[in-house]
Amino acid sequence: MKLLITLFYCTAITFTSFVSLELSEELSENQVIHANEEVPSYAKWGRIVMQKTKEKYPDADIVDYLHVGKEEGTNLTTEKFKLWLKGKDSEFGVYIDVKFATDTEQIIEISFREVSS
Repeated sequence: MKLLITLFYCTAITFTSFVSLELSEELSENQVIHANEEVPSYAKWGRIVMQKTKEKYPDADIVDYLHVGKEEGTNLTTEKFKLWLKGKDSEFGVYIDVKFATDTEQIIEISFREVSS
């Protein structure tokens, strides 16, 4: 039986990294998993995306998280994510784009697009 473990390495204020590990057997008490301690540049946006996704889909669990990439412009930057959600009767993906002002990081728009696979 495979066990999907999702580890969040958080500080009091910022989401620092997200690691998803698939293990073929349960962890023993002596095994330790270390998350990468370096804070990725998209961590702030990933935390916001997960919060907004839970608000939009309150009855679904986030089961997977992927930072797709970044489109950086002179005035606007877009961070792109894909989350996989599991609801009561279905599973589906959601692409989330966070568009913000490059210089001030003020959010301009957060858009959601559902996909079945």
